[in-house]
Amino acid sequence: MRPPSLTARRVAAASVGLVLAAGAAACGPEDNDAKASAGDSTPHKGGTLTVLNSAPQQDFDPARLYTSGGGNVPSLVFRTLTTRNRENGAAGTEVVPDLATDTGRPNKDATVWTYTLKKGLKYEDGTAITSADIKYGIERSFAPELSGGAPYLRDWLVGAAGYQGPYKDKKGLSAIETPDERTIVFHLNKPEGEFPYLATQTQTTPVPKSKDTGTKYEEHPVSSGPYKVVTNENDGEHLVLARNTNWSASTDAERKAYPDKIDVRSGLDSSVINQRLSASQGADAAAVTTDTNLGPAELAKVTGDKKLAARVGTGHFGYTNYLAFNPNVKPFDNPKVRQAISYAIDRSSVINAAGGSALAEPATTFLPDQKSFGYTPYDVFPAGETGNAAKAKELLKEAGHANGLTITLAHSNSKDFETSPEIATAVQDALKKAGITVKLQGLEDNDYSDKIHNVKTEPGFFLAHWGADWPSGGPFLAPIFDGRQIVRDGANFNTGFLDDKSVNAEIDAINKLTDLDAAAKRWGALDKKIGEQALTVPLFHPVYKRLYGEDIRNVVISDWTGVLDISQVAVK
Repeated sequence: MRPPSLTARRVAAASVGLVLAAGAAACGPEDNDAKASAGDSTPHKGGTLTVLNSAPQQDFDPARLYTSGGGNVPSLVFRTLTTRNRENGAAGTEVVPDLATDTGRPNKDATVWTYTLKKGLKYEDGTAITSADIKYGIERSFAPELSGGAPYLRDWLVGAAGYQGPYKDKKGLSAIETPDERTIVFHLNKPEGEFPYLATQTQTTPVPKSKDTGTKYEEHPVSSGPYKVVTNENDGEHLVLARNTNWSASTDAERKAYPDKIDVRSGLDSSVINQRLSASQGADAAAVTTDTNLGPAELAKVTGDKKLAARVGTGHFGYTNYLAFNPNVKPFDNPKVRQAISYAIDRSSVINAAGGSALAEPATTFLPDQKSFGYTPYDVFPAGETGNAAKAKELLKEAGHANGLTITLAHSNSKDFETSPEIATAVQDALKKAGITVKLQGLEDNDYSDKIHNVKTEPGFFLAHWGADWPSGGPFLAPIFDGRQIVRDGANFNTGFLDDKSVNAEIDAINKLTDLDAAAKRWGALDKKIGEQALTVPLFHPVYKRLYGEDIRNVVISDWTGVLDISQVAVK
């Protein structure tokens, strides 16, 4: 997942809506239903679910969405070859079949993946879903006018790099074969053991060619899921979804589809959303949010009210906030300076600046602390809870800065509790104890994003964050540390400009593995190896706390998204 500021997912995420607009300890249906204020806790079909959001659900087109299943609301309309397991906690990080009968069948070296569609799949108009529709849906995602989706297929499919989509190139992608109506075969230019994860992206949503209206398709995309679009006003600001009567639960083990109707209203202030969910008056009693967290002040108020506290979903998403170094800028070209800063950091003060321990957990690894990512505990530069100023000064002396040094930290002026002034000030205060004077350079969010991801303007020292496109070490480590992914004429995420042949080779070796548990262990080992180079300073992993209405039942929060799964919710 790209960082939230760079994706309309995203975070994501990631999107990622952002994937953040998107857990280990998750509030499951047993926890929340047992604490519900009154009435039958068993989920029932019927009623209207209201969704209160700040960001509109723009780009409601499977080609243009980034996160797996397109995020929360789109996954009610768009089915994909595979999907995330809709269960609480770690069980929710597994990839499972959706339109396909399994998660994919690879050839010996994982360069060819074959899928067979389930029988009886239908669109909202009753016509059959075919493999050709999935091939066409993928091809249209290459069209420049429908850009925005995940880039992996362009990178992975044989001969796809220069493809411009079916509107300009009628021949289509020869790397995707459809030998019959239920079979689709993908030919990749390199081994990719994680292709089943990629198949969760909305680019594998079937799109009937005869119903494709190009850039207007988002106004009424043809549903393959349990709900269809009835209303889409102001580019996703107001969405109304109703049941797709041609969807069959017998072909879909993941989506519960309890409510009869979904009413999504966006453009609301976050404080208003939380006030309405807290009060739970009228339709708001059967309401949730898919993009608004509780802030520190709101959380303090909620925690003091047992009834409200029982209506808070807690989740963890694969996401890391960190300090980044540009080793091409002095004095960060000296590893000892980077190590000194790593030792000097005070994670307790950073976490307080991020909203406290209820909203942030300390990080000493780049990978999130979840098994699916291959999390392997390590702390190469142990700073303790409040920083090791003595060790930092020792390293600075060895680096030729016995009298300290002055550096600049770039950050965003956005009040996001991640790259914001509060976090920057906490870093500034911690480094001061080690004799490091930090000047703060605050930038508006868009300017900040543009600057830190441009190789020509990247600062020497700045706040950053990264979220996973899927719960694995691959999309977490490769974009940041694979030297072949350094982009010199576009958005670059390898901010440490690491181009280590052994790291690149290990990334390739792990990508060949179709045993995802074995791959996870090697991602964890690689994380530690990279961490020793002090190109980043992991700070914290966020925790998501979101209110839901008092009539909401069957709350499921997986570690894949970290937030309430709307496909599982009941309002009766």
